[in-house]
Amino acid sequence: MNAVAKPNAAAPNAAAPNAAKPLAVAHRGDPYRFRENTLPSVESALAAGADAVEVDVQLTRDGVPVLLHDRTLERLWGDPRPIDRVTAEQLAELRRGPLAVPTLAEAVKAVAAVEGRRLLIDLDDAGPAAAAWSVVTGLGAERAVAFCGPAAAVLAVRELSPDAEIALTWKQPRMPVRALLDDLRPRYLNPPFGLVTPEFTAAAADQGLAVSTWTADLRRTMRRLRGSGVAAITSNRIGLLRSVLDGRR
Repeated sequence: MNAVAKPNAAAPNAAAPNAAKPLAVAHRGDPYRFRENTLPSVESALAAGADAVEVDVQLTRDGVPVLLHDRTLERLWGDPRPIDRVTAEQLAELRRGPLAVPTLAEAVKAVAAVEGRRLLIDLDDAGPAAAAWSVVTGLGAERAVAFCGPAAAVLAVRELSPDAEIALTWKQPRMPVRALLDDLRPRYLNPPFGLVTPEFTAAAADQGLAVSTWTADLRRTMRRLRGSGVAAITSNRIGLLRSVLDGRR
């Protein structure tokens, strides 16, 4: 989940209740049109007007960060092997027509090529953090990416960079303790949409945080969230989200 500020946004912990239009974040690309976490899905989301595209990252056996949510290739690719048992070279051979498991580097390049758009890298744990950050810095794309995930994962990112933009995935109605926020310095608190109310976003603002939220796929949910003062909404239906935020039917 999950959301990011546009380039040149205010510094972390300068958030206030969001009066502007929320950012539209595409969940794993445009998965209703193309298989999630593939380059066609990312490119379709960008074409549909996503401000940012969220992707999941896992490491291959030889430590290459690739786009994949699951720990195995079974669900999407019909291959039972765990991703950490497959090398990047072997993975490149696993194709389904024009679709393939892309590397993180390929996704960063695709998003960075579109002005004003960003890639949101979702980490389940701290394992891929160093390799992902190495890819980003190697491409000089620090301003084109942000990171989200639970505390341990984004803390690993913060230890690598004092400036990386972070959204702390949070599944509790109460705010994080101050000590955690001081360590992480996130820009966003990133709860599931069921937790979001105007009171929640106001409490987050009191802590210097904007609220990003996931994963809203119904028009009425998107409208409710927009009225709750969130800064960003993540959806599997990026075209619908874009039309709701733009006031189009």
